[in-house]
Amino acid sequence: MKTIPTPTTSPSWQRFQWIFDPVSYLENNQAKYPDMFIASGIGFGDRVIMTSNPQAIQEVLTNDRKLFNAPSGFNSILRHVVGNSSTMLIEGDLHRKRRQLVMPSFHGERLKAYGDRIIGITHEVMTQLPIDQQFLARNVMQSISLQIIIETVFGITQGERYQQIKQLFGELTELFESPLTSSFLFFSFLQQDWGKWSPWGKFLHRRQQIDKLIYAEIGDRHANRDPNRTDILALLMSSRDEEGNPLTDEELRDELMGLLLAGHETTATAMSWALYWLHCTPEVKNKLCEELASLGESPDAMDIARLPYLTAVCNETLRICPVAMLTFPRVAQEPVEIIGYPIKPGDIVMGCMYLTHQREDLYPNHHEFRPERFLERQYSPYEFIPFGGGVRRCLGEALAQFEMKLVLATIMTNYQLKLGDTRPEKLQRRGVTLAPARGVKMIKEKRLSLIHQKDTVQVS
Repeated sequence: MKTIPTPTTSPSWQRFQWIFDPVSYLENNQAKYPDMFIASGIGFGDRVIMTSNPQAIQEVLTNDRKLFNAPSGFNSILRHVVGNSSTMLIEGDLHRKRRQLVMPSFHGERLKAYGDRIIGITHEVMTQLPIDQQFLARNVMQSISLQIIIETVFGITQGERYQQIKQLFGELTELFESPLTSSFLFFSFLQQDWGKWSPWGKFLHRRQQIDKLIYAEIGDRHANRDPNRTDILALLMSSRDEEGNPLTDEELRDELMGLLLAGHETTATAMSWALYWLHCTPEVKNKLCEELASLGESPDAMDIARLPYLTAVCNETLRICPVAMLTFPRVAQEPVEIIGYPIKPGDIVMGCMYLTHQREDLYPNHHEFRPERFLERQYSPYEFIPFGGGVRRCLGEALAQFEMKLVLATIMTNYQLKLGDTRPEKLQRRGVTLAPARGVKMIKEKRLSLIHQKDTVQVS
């Protein structure tokens, strides 16, 4: 039986690397330990095992709740934002039932109903951008995705409360935009409220303001019940447990915060990366534009979502720049062997999605942005794993993919953009995710004529 290797650097130095330069930390360790290694000092527990091997990840996630379970109190970082009752953090039967309750809002006819609004919001935001002035794609994509998730969750599209939630939630997530500011999430001694102008105090103040708005919306819904509403808040408020009890206002608040956080931050980052890679690789951009043009004018949203090359572009973006780095941690309940390595009771195992997507045996020339690889091969859910896996797979996966496709299609068909900075973008920690370090600087150019566009697609 093989021994799980352990990096020789000290736990404190590993923790520093993990917080301030997680990409180098992960890549350097994978170069030495291709399948599995013990990550000391990064949090979660004393003995945390990271693996990028798809078979190992599958064995851990498919044995969820049997050989493996969630470690108690494993995600205090997210708890600061989403509370204790979000689907992201609850466990067992409660987690399963809550997922079953929320899942329909992100699939089927509900998903189809969001299509026109996603396209409309994209136009509203993009038309406001001035010509020939630099903007950050990350910020613009966040504006689009935040509006979409607010409308999906609350069913509101305008008004003072809508504008306040949009502004405050954007400000809240911007507080942790860099590795330095993200460190406040990882070090408890930094979490001191020295007034609303101090880093942690500012976070607490923004969170309190958002809470007031959410509780006000919940209160209005209690006072003015409307059985015809189909938004997620209405769905949650109408649900009952086995004893006939509804969710408490605190449980509703936590669920909404989790959906707002997970439902826009990650999608915005993925869409900004897609714009970056499309404008770095003209041959990919031209091929995508040709496919989009084949649908004619005013195509149906579902027809857009089914386009094979657009799907491949989105998949390759999520592969080469996955937003999330790790699966949810699972703790071994009994001794078990995984791909020849011994796992002891109490060991915490995490699949490293970032490293899986960089494996040369799965993705030859993995540093190359090449969507065709997803047309040439069908990857398993544990080889291509941007949304996690098992019972904790991302709830909003279908909405995120649908949104990403429609936003990119709308932009690439109707707007002429170019990169505002020719330097390569780098992955950088943003809270618990990875995002482009400089935000993808872009410039909106004057719209080309249809004839000129066609020529550009053919020869550029």
